Amino acid sequence: MRFRDDWEFRGLVHQVTDEAVFDQLDAGSITAYIGFDPTAPSLHLGSLLQLCSLRRLQLWGNRPIVLAGGGTGLVGDPTFKDAERPLLTLEQIHANVEGIRPQLERFLDFSVSAGVSRASLLNNADWLTTISLTEFLRDVGKHITVNQMIAKESVKTRLDRDDVGLSFTEFSYMLLQGYDFVRLHVDCGCTLQLGGSDQWGNITVGTELVRKMTGDQAYGLTTPLLLRGDGKKFGKSEGGNENVWLDAKVTSPFAMYQYLLNVDDVSAPASLRFFTFLSHEEILALDEATRTKPHERLAQRALAREVLTLVHGEDAAHKAERASEALFSEAIDDLDEVTLLEVVGDAPSSPWARTEFAEGLEPVELLVRTGLATSKAEARRYVEQGGVYVNNRRLGANELVDATRALHGKYLVIRRGRHELHLVVVS
Repeated sequence: MRFRDDWEFRGLVHQVTDEAVFDQLDAGSITAYIGFDPTAPSLHLGSLLQLCSLRRLQLWGNRPIVLAGGGTGLVGDPTFKDAERPLLTLEQIHANVEGIRPQLERFLDFSVSAGVSRASLLNNADWLTTISLTEFLRDVGKHITVNQMIAKESVKTRLDRDDVGLSFTEFSYMLLQGYDFVRLHVDCGCTLQLGGSDQWGNITVGTELVRKMTGDQAYGLTTPLLLRGDGKKFGKSEGGNENVWLDAKVTSPFAMYQYLLNVDDVSAPASLRFFTFLSHEEILALDEATRTKPHERLAQRALAREVLTLVHGEDAAHKAERASEALFSEAIDDLDEVTLLEVVGDAPSSPWARTEFAEGLEPVELLVRTGLATSKAEARRYVEQGGVYVNNRRLGANELVDATRALHGKYLVIRRGRHELHLVVVS
């Protein structure tokens, strides 16, 4: 199989400046880079596609460069943003770069043993914060016209709006990113920049600068942006405002697993292609399973397992998978306290005194007091239909619930139906 065949199958090719780049990638002879602006101390699930792209290049024998935007991060990329980003200090940028470094090492091989395909992590602050303004304007700015810059779609979308302007700081961003490509080309022999389709304008400015300033040819290749079936960006939480982070201290492995497990059937085929290293045959089999047995969610389970293994390791993936299964099974008894609270973390909860269970509580009273039923009649109907559970064990109409059932001596997970949960904390 050729490099292009794999990327075409996975739907990774959106725009390319010159098809000849694929022959070079196929031969494993290219140095390529992707830039990440360190706006936070962790990358997020939205960054995963580009990390996987660099990994695919390296596995093919090419050399990947991760460029941390320590310099461009001081300016902020305005590409398709509705407003100017808050500016960060040098100290914040440095701390964020250090936070991202260990995450990159899970995807790429930075060791000497990788040979010519050894990955590098560079920081554009090394040259963007040391070049003088007059030198930059004279040597770089003269090669790109304002006409070219305002013709870029990412700039036009801001200029065409009356409510949002575009500061000169933001306008300069594409020149700064273009200069990155020149420096990486001269210093490291880099000839390819990759990015999402929203970066096309910035990338083509870079290829043009390399040509005009060095006389050499450089290439640009973009991947499509992935949206969920509801139109929201992949990697955003349910509300659409919070990122799903790669740092386990910010977004737990279980929360990431649940997010991926709940990817809709429309997005699942593309997600498997973009974010996993499963073979074509395995992916096609999962496509068929989604079509014929969607209720089993085999594609989503494979996606969650593969991504968790890639981001957090096999043990974390196994633990998250086990915790997810326990959410609706009696295996919930086996979860440690931290994992249990994580599994039911989004459920409403209430503190109850242990004395309230002294005589045992009837199921109807339990449902009404936890708010899982609005009346005793409704509660009685739920119980008689067999849809009420305590710690995932079905509750009979005549059973009494006492504190001896509490997990870790203090937790009762009350569930009505498939998804309505309430956590009783016994004290």
